[in-house]
Amino acid sequence: MEEPKVWTYTMRRHMQEVVPGLYLGPYSAATRSKLQSLLDHGITHIICVRQDTEANFIKPNFPDKFKYLVLNIADTATENIIQHFHKVKTFIDEGLNSGGQVLVHSNASISRSAALVLAYVMETYGLSQTRAYAMVQQKRFCINPNEGFMAQLREYEPIYQAQKTLKNGQQSSVKQRTKRSIYQMDIE
Repeated sequence: MEEPKVWTYTMRRHMQEVVPGLYLGPYSAATRSKLQSLLDHGITHIICVRQDTEANFIKPNFPDKFKYLVLNIADTATENIIQHFHKVKTFIDEGLNSGGQVLVHSNASISRSAALVLAYVMETYGLSQTRAYAMVQQKRFCINPNEGFMAQLREYEPIYQAQKTLKNGQQSSVKQRTKRSIYQMDIE
């Protein structure tokens, strides 16, 4: 296993690879001066998280070079971030499954975008909120989602697990029906 890097304050200004192909970083990692770095890292998809009041200065800078998902999310404890988890997972999976790399950023990538990445890691790797947090924080030490987001992440754990169970159950019943149909064809 790779030795974790010693975290320095200046690393907050750069993106870090959290899991293979998925990066978390601040808005400054997606600005004009960082275009070459984005290309060098193979970034193809960017999730830009901002609130309405930030829209003039936190925006997609390269719509002709990257596929964007822009989300308007305020960094407040009462903001409903859980409603975005499915859309974010779908977008990240699309980027990774097409051979690309994905950057998720907000202004500082400490709270909002970190919460979105935590939800993705939880669901994708079947981790608890606590284990996902430890894993992501190992890569980007400065993450600190607000308490409302942390509560929603805890609430999300049984939700994604139930959806996974339901999905597996549906796939299993389709397999059973298919086996029965094949068996019936053999009898006839």
